[in-house]
Amino acid sequence: MNDWSARDLQRAEMKVGLGPAKGKDFATSLGPVLVTTDELDGSRATMLARVNGEERSRGELGDLHFPWGRLVEQAARNTHLRPGDVLGSGTVGTGCILEDGDGRWLEPGDVVELEVEGIGVLRNVVGAATPR
Repeated sequence: MNDWSARDLQRAEMKVGLGPAKGKDFATSLGPVLVTTDELDGSRATMLARVNGEERSRGELGDLHFPWGRLVEQAARNTHLRPGDVLGSGTVGTGCILEDGDGRWLEPGDVVELEVEGIGVLRNVVGAATPR
C-alpha cells in the first residue's frame, strides 16, 4: 500500500496543529495483491522502496512499532471491521522522503516501486499535479 502522503504539505500542517489534512487527501495505491494475516503474519519480510530504480529505503516488517494483532485491535475499537476492509501499518521506518532530509522530492514521471518480500512489487508512475 502506498498512501502517497504529501509530507511537504503535512509538515506545514503539523506545525500549526492541524494534523495531517491535505497532506493525506489525494491517493492510495494497493497491490499487486492483498494478503491476509494467515497468508503473511507480518512478523518477517524485507520491504524496499525504489525511485527510478534507486533504492531509497529498506525496512523489516518485524520492526513495526505495534504487531499486527494490536493494529487490528485498535482499528476495531468502536467500529466493526468487515471482510474486504484494508488496513495499512504505516510508513516503513526509513520510508519517508521527508525523513531522508535530502530534498529529493518526487517529480512527474518518477517511477516508485514498493516491494514486500513474499508479496511482490507495487509500481506506480508519478503523474502531473492537476489544479483543483
